[in-house]
Amino acid sequence: MTEQTDANVAALPRTPTETVELDSPIQRGKTTVSEIQVRKPKSGALRGVSLSDVIQMDVQALTRVLPRITEPSLTEPELRDMDPADLFQLGNVVSNFLLPKRLKAEAES
Repeated sequence: MTEQTDANVAALPRTPTETVELDSPIQRGKTTVSEIQVRKPKSGALRGVSLSDVIQMDVQALTRVLPRITEPSLTEPELRDMDPADLFQLGNVVSNFLLPKRLKAEAES
């Protein structure tokens, strides 16, 4: 039964992710976090925020969404204390995930 489960897992589509290298790493005790993996949010991760606020990289909207879609998971206090350049990078990744394929293709051409 393990082989069948492994085959099913391999067949599932992977959620798109992007790595962001932080300009100002986050210190968590003795651990330094210098890279954050951001995965494309599903609708549930966007609950309680306006899509237009997320696309416009509104700080409050990002502070609610990013803890749900980052690895390691960022906390709200970490986001509030983050270098604005790093928050901008993370917000840009999230807003790009929300663009339809057609708009992405137009932007690339």
